Amino acid sequence: MLTQKPVVAPLPPTGARPPGDDIVCWMGGRFVPLSEAKIGVMTHGFLYGTATFEGIRAYWNEEQGQLYGLKLREHYRRLTDSAKVLLMEPPMPVEELVALTVDLLRRNGFRQDTYIRPTLYKSTEAIGVRLHNLDRDLVVFAVPFGEYIAIDRGISAQTVSWRRNSDLSIPARAKIVGAYANSAFSKSEAQLNGYDEAIVLTLDGHVSEGSAENLFMVRDGRLITPGISDDILEGITRSALMELASQELGIETLGRTVDRSELYIADEVFMCGTGAQISPVTMIDHRTVGDGHVGPITARLAELYFDAVRGRLPAYASWLTPVY
Repeated sequence: MLTQKPVVAPLPPTGARPPGDDIVCWMGGRFVPLSEAKIGVMTHGFLYGTATFEGIRAYWNEEQGQLYGLKLREHYRRLTDSAKVLLMEPPMPVEELVALTVDLLRRNGFRQDTYIRPTLYKSTEAIGVRLHNLDRDLVVFAVPFGEYIAIDRGISAQTVSWRRNSDLSIPARAKIVGAYANSAFSKSEAQLNGYDEAIVLTLDGHVSEGSAENLFMVRDGRLITPGISDDILEGITRSALMELASQELGIETLGRTVDRSELYIADEVFMCGTGAQISPVTMIDHRTVGDGHVGPITARLAELYFDAVRGRLPAYASWLTPVY
């Protein structure tokens, strides 16, 4: 006799809104159910991308029964800087934004890895392209979140035909919502061509970053990453890995212009970011990176990073804000 297997509902993709109405977010100066957080179709930030955001992770430590917000202050300081570029300012100072985020996570009772997305946007409902004389509002939500791209295996990457936004057009050091159309063009080109991720070049043909990740390479035991003048986001994970490499491995990082062809002969390449975490790259443009396996420096940095963000390395406790 055949028994019918129970139907199991598929899990929502990473980053999708979970089912149910029990998640709350902050919008309009108060906590509201995420399902009720709406903006009007004439909202300036929606019409023109005049908004800035941060992606922040919180990591669950099962043994300690603790959720750790990772580098909350650094993220909100960068949000404040991005807002300045867009002629805005957040509705509260950094320390209050940190406290708000901890309160939000507690109210939702998350006991798993979580992604927090604060967005400061031009809230005026009006037609007309400009940055000045517009109201602003803040929304902060959080959802359970796993891997954005693979971290436990090597991924493939393509240097795409699209070029990174220049600082003379849309400054990359500010996380401007409208600029992420550039990331979407790049990511889709790479994935539709069969690669996992994109590598984007500057207008003059030098390596900038991934579609939404900073990039590092290892050559002859040295850690090298494109400099901040190569239209990169000044990444918080990027800085954390440079600190770990220096303090734990005795490897200093050189920030300089990187040619595309250097990636082909690098010993190791990896991408990093809040969403990506640390993702080893073992194939670029049909060329094997190193020996085609995750390199030893990348593997050791990843091990150190995940121990640090889950509260297992006391030396990096300052990175973390405990929620419970």
